[in-house]
Amino acid sequence: MKILSIESSCDETSAAVTCGREVLSNIISTQIDEHRIYGGVVPEIASRRHCENIAAVVNEAISTAGVTYDDIDAVAVTAYPGLIGALLTGVNFAKGLSLSLSKPLIAVHHLRGHIAANYLTHKELKPPFLCLVVSGGNTVICSVKDYTDFSVIGQTLDDAAGECFDKCARAMGLPYPGGVNLDKVAAGSDESLFPLPTPKSGGGEYDFSFSGLKTAVLNLIHNKKQKGEDIDIPALCGTLRKKVCDILISKTISAAKENGFKKIVLAGGVSANSELRERMKNECEKQGFSFFTPELKYCGDNAAMIGAQAYYEFMAGNIADLSLNASATKDITNTD
Repeated sequence: MKILSIESSCDETSAAVTCGREVLSNIISTQIDEHRIYGGVVPEIASRRHCENIAAVVNEAISTAGVTYDDIDAVAVTAYPGLIGALLTGVNFAKGLSLSLSKPLIAVHHLRGHIAANYLTHKELKPPFLCLVVSGGNTVICSVKDYTDFSVIGQTLDDAAGECFDKCARAMGLPYPGGVNLDKVAAGSDESLFPLPTPKSGGGEYDFSFSGLKTAVLNLIHNKKQKGEDIDIPALCGTLRKKVCDILISKTISAAKENGFKKIVLAGGVSANSELRERMKNECEKQGFSFFTPELKYCGDNAAMIGAQAYYEFMAGNIADLSLNASATKDITNTD
C-alpha cells in the first residue's frame, strides 16, 4: 500500500511516499536559515513558506519515489498538534489531493508520527512498549499498547525539554536551532561547574516541569552579566544537558519498571541529542531493557514518519473525511 504523506506542523515542509515501513521517498524543505535571523520560528513566515513550497515538495516526493499519482493508495497528513497556520496549509492541500485523486484521507497525530519513525529504522519493533517523546513542544511518556492505542503516563506541565534547551541556548547567544547547537557546544565540557536545581513537577510521579530549570539558567546568565563576569558557555551547556537528561532518563526507566515494560523507545526531535541517546541506551542495557530510537535522519520532522503511522491508522479504520480540520493542540490518545 503506497501512501503519500505531508508534514507541515512547524518549519519543515515535507512529503514522502511510503509502503508500510519502507520509505520510497522523503523530501524535506527546511526554513532554518530564514528563521535563524529571528532566533526562532516565526509562525506567519512559516505558514507563507509552506504555501509557497508544498506543491513542489509533493511533486518531488512522487518523482523521487518513481511512482505516479495514480499509483497512490491514500493521502496522509499531519493534522495536529503544531502551528495552526502551518498545519492548515498541509491539511487543506492533502484534502484537495484526496478529493482530486478519489483516495482515502488519513489524519495523523504529529507525536504518533514521531513514535512511528522508529518503525522505519527498526523493522522488528512491535507494541507494546514504553515511549519517551521529547521535542521542542512536547515531553511525554506514553504507553503504546498497540499501533493506534496510546495512553499518557507522564507529561510536561509547563515547558517541554526541547523548549528549555532552545530558550537557554538563545540566552547564551547560540544560533538557532538552539538545542542542536547547545548539544554540539556541550561536547567534552565540565558538566559540574554550575549547580542547577532539579525541578519538582507538582503533578504525578512521571510528570515533568522544565520551566524552573530554564529560569534558573536565565537568572544565572543575567547575574553573571550584571557583575561583568565571564560565563563558561560550554560548561553551562553541558551542565544543563546533563540535568535534563538525568530527569528524562530516571523517570522513563522508573515508569517502565512500574508498568512492566520490557522495551523502551525514544522519539521526537530531542531524541537526536547525543547525550540522551547514549545514556538512555547504556541505562537500558544496564537495567535489562531493549532500547530503540530512530536514525538521526528520522528524528526531526519528516513526512516518512507520518506515512509510517498512517498505514496503521488506515488498517485500524481511522479514515478522515473532507470536514477534517487542523488543531494546534491535541492529546496523543485522541484523534477524534
